[in-house]
Amino acid sequence: MSYLTRLEICVRTIYCAGIIGILQATGARGKLTCKGKPASGVLVKLYDEDDTDFDDLIDKGYTDANGEFFVQGSHKEITPIDPKINIYHKCNDWWFIPFCKKKFTIKIPNNYITQGDTPKNIYQAGVLELSGDFPGQSRDCFH
Repeated sequence: MSYLTRLEICVRTIYCAGIIGILQATGARGKLTCKGKPASGVLVKLYDEDDTDFDDLIDKGYTDANGEFFVQGSHKEITPIDPKINIYHKCNDWWFIPFCKKKFTIKIPNNYITQGDTPKNIYQAGVLELSGDFPGQSRDCFH
């Protein structure tokens, strides 16, 4: 094995182990409704979107009895993180397989990224009505 190959393996291992990089934090909050009523128990996941490998899960949670959610966390990357939230729900869903849910993504703007382990600004997603369709909406059975 050549020196360059060993060096590349070493760098990739250190990078994947999270040893190098800048700790960056982000978060989002909002309220989900289904046909005008609070959508409780809806899964919300906060990710760092990656182009070259699987997205990195930063945090996840469920909406409360009022349909409100709050996710936040931090992740170490060499480049700026690309935060997004994925929302998985069954509102107004005719699909007969119970574990398959509608999924849509909301990208979090870069000005909601903070260096360190705690976000200084939380992205306000607002009130989202789930009974309609969202751009890029898909179906996810393995969330």
